Amino acid sequence: MTTRYTEGEPIRDTKAPDGPIEDRWEKRKFGAKLVNPANKRKLNVIVVGTGLAGGSAAATLGELGYNVKSFCYQDTPRRAHSIAAQGGINAAKNYRGDGDSIYRLFYDTVKGGDFRARESNVYRLAQVSVNIIDQAVAQGVPFAREYGGLLDTRSFGGAQVSRTFYARGQTGQQLLLGAYQALERQIAAGTVEMHTRHEMLDLIVSDGRARGVIVRDMVTGEIERHLADAVVLASGGYGNVFFLSTNAKGCNTTAIWRAHRRGAMFANPCYTQIHPTCIPVSGDYQSKLTLMSESLRNDGRVWVPLERGDARPASEIPEEERDYYLERIYPAFGNLVPRDIASRAAKNVCDEGRGVGPGGLGVYLDFADAIRRLGRDAVEKKYGNLFEMYERITGEDPYAQPMRIYPAVHYTMGGLWVDYDLQSTIPGLFVIGEANFSDHGANRLGASALMQGLADGYFVLPTTIGDYLANGPYGEVDEEAVAEAEVAVREKIARLLSNDGDRTADSYHRELGKLMWDYCGMERTEESLRKALERIPELREEFWRNVKVSGEAGELNQALERAGRVADFFDLAELMCVDALHRTESCGGHFRAESQDADGEALRDDEHFAYVAAWEYGEQGPILHKEDLDYEYVKMSQRSYK
Repeated sequence: MTTRYTEGEPIRDTKAPDGPIEDRWEKRKFGAKLVNPANKRKLNVIVVGTGLAGGSAAATLGELGYNVKSFCYQDTPRRAHSIAAQGGINAAKNYRGDGDSIYRLFYDTVKGGDFRARESNVYRLAQVSVNIIDQAVAQGVPFAREYGGLLDTRSFGGAQVSRTFYARGQTGQQLLLGAYQALERQIAAGTVEMHTRHEMLDLIVSDGRARGVIVRDMVTGEIERHLADAVVLASGGYGNVFFLSTNAKGCNTTAIWRAHRRGAMFANPCYTQIHPTCIPVSGDYQSKLTLMSESLRNDGRVWVPLERGDARPASEIPEEERDYYLERIYPAFGNLVPRDIASRAAKNVCDEGRGVGPGGLGVYLDFADAIRRLGRDAVEKKYGNLFEMYERITGEDPYAQPMRIYPAVHYTMGGLWVDYDLQSTIPGLFVIGEANFSDHGANRLGASALMQGLADGYFVLPTTIGDYLANGPYGEVDEEAVAEAEVAVREKIARLLSNDGDRTADSYHRELGKLMWDYCGMERTEESLRKALERIPELREEFWRNVKVSGEAGELNQALERAGRVADFFDLAELMCVDALHRTESCGGHFRAESQDADGEALRDDEHFAYVAAWEYGEQGPILHKEDLDYEYVKMSQRSYK
């Protein structure tokens, strides 16, 4: 059982500028070395992932003149999971004149993250947000507009202003298509070489620098080596460690985990986000869950019956016998409290026996008031595709009866540690989007994932990577390092295929996911985490001994793909539990039952835990490096949304 870890030297972000926070990004941009156009043509960059972060980064780097190789495991870049994002993208445009500003977006994000994010990174994100909307509009992204033709906005959790731009319930899809068009333009121009149906299986590190990747052609099974002067990982988050999540089934941790094993530190792995508005689990046969956009909480009201065990249909429960618990507990924000708070509140009322639907694991999201106030047509224009999706999945008409929702795993705030330049602890390895840890602290606000992905890809990385590449090209890559990485990949594949077990990788994944949800999910305790850390190694050992992987290496083999990903999930799950066990405070999405105030809210311990936990991979166990968080502009305080 790995509950022990050793503590190494503190880690520090040496790239973050000092001075007034509003000037730091400009100061860093001016201080970054430039690469002249002729030299850019001599430099090669690999980008892994084609979602909003990876697609926008590859397109922008190609536009700048670098030679880019882009990799994705899907059959087309536009199938990246960013396409599933529904509700919107934040930007401090203040078109409503309702008091928004760059500083307010910065403040809301730091507070929403429960004071566990870097001030400099978050302020830069707020600054760049205004440019993203202009970029997307110029690409033709069809954002919703008001009657007069101006861009429309709506509210999301953790904010009292309307700063979320949206394209009905398909914002991620439309933004990804914009990035995809930009990427395809560069593919046609010859600056980007696209490799679909290729999965990264290892990182090549030569002379201490990231110099390439080992990938598997998922159609032919061929193992390929690709070299470059820098590598960018934009492979998304690791929420599928829980098996049931709102992530696409293909989402995995393999790219960032293999980089971690090569020396990239992993920061705050226990920070996972539980989204409060998802369609509840309906049976053991399910392989994933479905998100209902947070935007629905603009007009939908969340409630449960006042009395325990009230099994009457919603329509038969009169108003005075309903508990609109978010509006009651958090009157200032009501139904638009941050996700971690809304999720725990839903769990609490269900634990009290007031949940609705099968097993009592659900709460109502009711649009009756909105339909009376605005009319059905207006509600349909805003949320029609979401209502249709809900009805197709559940067979229930949300116009006639309330939706049933329950929290589910949705996003991961943890990821590979990066500095202000988005560079990991391996020189030349840059990590962007959900794959890094940098901007959201212990809880991400709704509509900020799309903002971060596009900020990193379009605006931040293209500037900061130039500072690194200005010293390139970096010469020949050590053949021994390449061969070692390739051999490691081939040996792992051979080991998986040589087993003659009787259980599928999916069955082990489902068991691991349930274990993680029960013991390291919405609520964690020392006892539960120690149980998890006892069981995970046992289950992993059984997996390697008894997993059945059919087929051959040299062919399309989805069983092999899944088995490799599940193997990495086992290792990551263990680190998540170690991180959660060591952090005895509660903060954001990390809720330790031993650390709560009299009202049951998360109780931080700023004296002992105001730091980023950056974990180094060690053969004898993980090594913890602490990056202290200093707050100059936002005073750390107990979050209140009341």
